[in-house]
Amino acid sequence: MFPKPRADLTENSLDFERLPLVKPTGFREYDARWLFPQDINLMGLQAVGLGMAALLRKRGVPQRFVVGHDYRSYSASVKQALMNGLMAGGAQVHDIGLALSPMAYFAQFELQIEGVAMVTASHNDNGWTGIKMGLQRPLTFGPEEMSELKEIVLSGSAEPHPGGNYRFVADLADRYCADLAKRTKLKRRIKVICACGNGTAGAFAPKVLEAIGCEVVPMDCTLDHSFPRYNPNPEDMKMLHAISEAVVQHKAEVGLGFDGDGDRCGVVDNEGHEIFADKVGVMLARDISSIHPNARFVVDVKSTGLFATDPVLKANGAQTAYWKTGHSYIKRYNHEHGTLVGFEKSGHFFFSAPLGRGYDDGLVSALAVLDMLDRNPGKTMADLKNALPKTWGSPTMSPHCGDEVKYKVVNGVIAHFEGKAARGELVAGQKVRDIVTVNGIRLTLDDGTWGLVRASSNKPELVIVVESPTSDANKKAIFAEIDALLSSIPEVGAYNQKI
Repeated sequence: MFPKPRADLTENSLDFERLPLVKPTGFREYDARWLFPQDINLMGLQAVGLGMAALLRKRGVPQRFVVGHDYRSYSASVKQALMNGLMAGGAQVHDIGLALSPMAYFAQFELQIEGVAMVTASHNDNGWTGIKMGLQRPLTFGPEEMSELKEIVLSGSAEPHPGGNYRFVADLADRYCADLAKRTKLKRRIKVICACGNGTAGAFAPKVLEAIGCEVVPMDCTLDHSFPRYNPNPEDMKMLHAISEAVVQHKAEVGLGFDGDGDRCGVVDNEGHEIFADKVGVMLARDISSIHPNARFVVDVKSTGLFATDPVLKANGAQTAYWKTGHSYIKRYNHEHGTLVGFEKSGHFFFSAPLGRGYDDGLVSALAVLDMLDRNPGKTMADLKNALPKTWGSPTMSPHCGDEVKYKVVNGVIAHFEGKAARGELVAGQKVRDIVTVNGIRLTLDDGTWGLVRASSNKPELVIVVESPTSDANKKAIFAEIDALLSSIPEVGAYNQKI
């Protein structure tokens, strides 16, 4: 019988070496993330593997898993402990070695395997580890599966089963790269900065871009798990600024930056200006809907309102739904509703057939950007960006709000603004045109100005975003309305930044 996990063990103790440590806080809405080893130890990871095998058995899914790991000094050890637990639970393990997260998702299709357990902390600082999990390709766990797994693991109810075995798939990375390169080459040799932040993508991204016909200038593509320059995170301004400098220095047409596990791609234009992911999504939606008329897309509620108002998208007959923030949610909506592409503001993009297999892959996103450039001869990345209607938007603001009260606070915000709308009262001097409450509240005014308040999925914070298609003043006006309400609630703390 495997010991029941504990949450109170400390390092350099007898119990830490002989008992599993698993902090409950590591089970998030759709990912698992822990500090290693202070939040989870190697025996705790065995307990998680045992629990995953039990979950698939309980769901009636064959216990077969693709398992890979990212480039961290401890990730191979974390993966080994996880695999020990999976095999002890009776699972077949197909180890693909050092891998990107999308490489593991690709392996599910390539090897016809149901489960995936990818050991990665993505773009998190060193010291973090995590597991991206799924039991049905191309989907990853949502809240229901994570809650069930958490209960199985923490209760210690998972029991060893016979039949577990191990196979190492030595050529999976080559098969993945060949699959991406198996397409029409670019019509012209586009010069690209390929930035990987010394993360896992450095081993694969340059060769794929070269194979499709790019002139690649590699930047920080040498694997180094200390991440000496910056964390591989294309939302991080430090990484984007480094890409910007390289684009200008090398006179590149575009800068592409990949995150630590390769499922996101950041974009810098030929003038060295970063293009935030939701605007990249609008540019791609324009391009894709010109080829696929009446295309349907889904985006998360943090994304720009241009998906609903852009005249080019309207002329192409495109329709866009706004849905819950989180790669698992957008991926599942995309899969279940048959939308062509799902775009998330964080940079997770999901291309369905015939453009992709439905999972998030930073390299597939990069290829879509390059195809867009290739289809628009004579136009630069800056030209395509500047062709979008101008909007005035805020950064993502994240005031502290305790996990135990944040959803109650958001429900109060929803009630406040729904009440104002029902009574016909003005917000920021305008009538309320639309309210979306699938994930907090996204409040849209008559002129398209909107504001979002939601609870963070994995931190004790609220998430605030505002945008206006008409003026900076209207952007500030809707923020002032939201700020005044939140400032009156004692459970809401200071903002990380204001507009």
